[in-house]
Amino acid sequence: MQIVVAASDAQWTELTNNRTGVEWIRVPDDAAFAAYPGADCFFNFLEKRTITGYANLNKPVVIDSVVQTLQELHTPPNVLRMNGWPGFMQRTVWELAGNADDRLRAVFNTLGIRIQAVSDEPGFIAARVIAMIINEAYLALEEHVSTKEEINTAMKLGTNYPFGPFEWADAIGANNILNLLERLNRESNRYKPAAALVKEVKQ
Repeated sequence: MQIVVAASDAQWTELTNNRTGVEWIRVPDDAAFAAYPGADCFFNFLEKRTITGYANLNKPVVIDSVVQTLQELHTPPNVLRMNGWPGFMQRTVWELAGNADDRLRAVFNTLGIRIQAVSDEPGFIAARVIAMIINEAYLALEEHVSTKEEINTAMKLGTNYPFGPFEWADAIGANNILNLLERLNRESNRYKPAAALVKEVKQ
């Protein structure tokens, strides 16, 4: 099985680490996808996307798009979106929006990843929940409830989370959290970003 990937160094490592039985091919960007007509699947985790050309590949194309939906991007039917935030590609279950046909399922079976089909909505499920947990932690911080370190410790001990909310924000990128919350806030003000989060990202 041959999979062609356009990704950063960190994304490439996270995707390919301990996933054998695949011929991994790394390319600088998705413009190089057309050079591999025999590939079984394509992954593009870079911001640069040539969406309209993906239909010509006639193979599944998985893109990292946490905030923008397939509908908003006007993607062809062979494109699916997933969460490429740091840490999410190491998971054994991936949320995917789009048409997961038999070809794509065969790819993910080989990778040892279970597909969780979700609606084509901004943030998927896990990213929305984690973003809200992080936002609540920033609200607590700006209200002087406690320090970042103490909030991290309390959440890990009290909820058995593997990371505290600020540790999650550091790993994922506070800017990624803010971008998602700002997008979701256009639909509901319950997603309004905490002022402390906005200040940290914008300063």
